[in-house]
Amino acid sequence: MPSTVIVGGFYGDEGKGKIISYLAMKDNPVIAVRGGAGPNAGHTIECDNKKYKVRMLPSAFLNKNTRLLIGPGVVISPEILLKEIEEFGVSDRSFVDFQCGIIEESHKAADSQGRLKESIGSTGSGTGPANADRAMRTLKLAKDIDSLALYLEDVPNAINYALQQNENILVEGTQGTFLSLWHGTYPYVTSKDVTASGICSDIGLGPKNVTDVMVVFKAYVTRVGTGPLKNELSPEQTTTKGWQEIGTVTGRQRRAAEFDFELAKRAIMLNSATQIAITKLDVIFPECAHMQSFLDLSSPAKYFIKSIEDQLKVPVTLIGTGPDVNDIIDRRES
Repeated sequence: MPSTVIVGGFYGDEGKGKIISYLAMKDNPVIAVRGGAGPNAGHTIECDNKKYKVRMLPSAFLNKNTRLLIGPGVVISPEILLKEIEEFGVSDRSFVDFQCGIIEESHKAADSQGRLKESIGSTGSGTGPANADRAMRTLKLAKDIDSLALYLEDVPNAINYALQQNENILVEGTQGTFLSLWHGTYPYVTSKDVTASGICSDIGLGPKNVTDVMVVFKAYVTRVGTGPLKNELSPEQTTTKGWQEIGTVTGRQRRAAEFDFELAKRAIMLNSATQIAITKLDVIFPECAHMQSFLDLSSPAKYFIKSIEDQLKVPVTLIGTGPDVNDIIDRRES
């Protein structure tokens, strides 16, 4: 039952989209399925000098053989979903669960004003208010929406049937461990649990059917919006280091700090991680840009990776060395 769950280890923005896209192209999964909160999380993928931004579909869409599913725990914006299906030309292989919740205009309005916007820095996507209505059992579901009729699927049944056939499944999480409603820096969190357990619940994948959990860490820590960030750098320090970034969905400047080993250890514990992916190593060590062999890395870069493995007690199997999907070192078979 080869299923791999990919989750973020810090506050989102770890580069999960790149890692998922690489695994989709390399491992050729039959299904990629997305859990998580909703379109308040965005993933950016670069491949062959083209940049893609995705908020609803799984980031595995570049593999034309992979079916793209969205689990029942996700709330969806039909407008964003249908636009992405058309933009990426995936209408024949994209499906949402009958029980996905639907974001309406009233949810977007509620998310764009008041406490959520002012004190927590909500994205305005309507995700939080829609999840609140889901908890109150008043939210419309995908099966109630005519425009989604062609894309409805029993997602838990599809993924578990595939696993029974010993087919490869890729499970995509969103946001990051410490934006979890249960385990994050409350109240500066998203509207549900986004650890590996929560993502599996979103898609109907039982714990005994999980083969691997890969936690993605960036080589430094970033955070969009409000909430605590230990050892936060000033904007000037962030710019000097070349760590300045803009959020995919929010368009806001990301705050930054050095890699936090204690936070990473807790993420490993909360997610039962079996593998680690490190992204943006080239930002910390520019001499390692675009490398595809661990042996070619500089001594400081190798030491950094070894320190992560030694302290977290989990192997670093994928290392991102640039923005392109193929700028990666794959150590899974070494």
